[in-house]
Amino acid sequence: MKYQIGDEIIVLHSHEEGKVVEIMNDKMVMIQVRGVKFPAYMDQIDFPYFHRFTKKKEEAPKPPKIYIDQIPKEKPKKSEIKAAEGVWVSVIPKFSFDEFGDEVVDLLKIYLVNKTNDAYNFTYDQESLGDKSMALKNTILAFQDFYLHDIDFSDISNNPVLQFTFDLVQPVKGKVKDAPYNLKLKAKQIFQKVEELKEKNLPAINLPLFTELPEVDTRKPEAIGILASPNYRPQPRNNSGEVKSVVDLHIEKLTDSWKDMTNYEILMMQVNEFEKCYEAALASYQRTLIVIHGVGSGRLRDFIHDELKTKREVSSFINQYDPRFGYGATEIFFK
Repeated sequence: MKYQIGDEIIVLHSHEEGKVVEIMNDKMVMIQVRGVKFPAYMDQIDFPYFHRFTKKKEEAPKPPKIYIDQIPKEKPKKSEIKAAEGVWVSVIPKFSFDEFGDEVVDLLKIYLVNKTNDAYNFTYDQESLGDKSMALKNTILAFQDFYLHDIDFSDISNNPVLQFTFDLVQPVKGKVKDAPYNLKLKAKQIFQKVEELKEKNLPAINLPLFTELPEVDTRKPEAIGILASPNYRPQPRNNSGEVKSVVDLHIEKLTDSWKDMTNYEILMMQVNEFEKCYEAALASYQRTLIVIHGVGSGRLRDFIHDELKTKREVSSFINQYDPRFGYGATEIFFK
């Protein structure tokens, strides 16, 4: 159910704000506006959060009349095109007051926001502690917002993962199909964002997914990381007949166009490469895997370590000094 008793709403045709006082059925609710109660269909109302922060500025006073003979000749102008900003997830906290009068967060409302000139088909799953609690398949139009669902604020401690796959409604030659993007809602990060939201009076926590879908990589597969070095030689097999594998996640090893990518897009490409190599190691029954993530800010290392803690196939992993990589690599040991 999208709405609950007590939810604040706005009447779409009149822009009057009120609240839900009764759930009548799966299509209608009873609302109260300025002390008056009346039923409304769910498609006649919406949550007021976006409307409060996107009110149009007051219209400027009308200019004086200009007669036809005063108008200079101009070349016809092209129709205006909205500037594309990308696709992201908006997290809107719903606040209430506890018995001590302190403001607390009850739940998080999750929206998918498309500020591009393209429409996308998408699938969405929410995973928490290895279990999928939400599954959805739909379409989001250009410059539209799509309400997904609510997440209880107490569930953030489980670090839920929001999993998306996108493809263009109108396919474009050269663009990839089924582009996956994952967001992990880390409790510490969300707590900090909520405090920042209150301090700066922001409408929502915006978590970017992509600016546009990537292009199809037509290059031939290349050796990754130190495997591409002309001095690299395969390691000799040990007594058990296994070979160690090494993967380098430095972005310049993964793509030539990394300079045009945002930090978030770089991180997502590195994460996807790690997951692909991890699955390949499992499929080939390797006992170990060395992941070169570099030192840097530690975001990629921390993400990989958090993921490894949840993997049942992992016996242990270690990030210790190595003469070849310094502290910039983690060795994974499989069961």
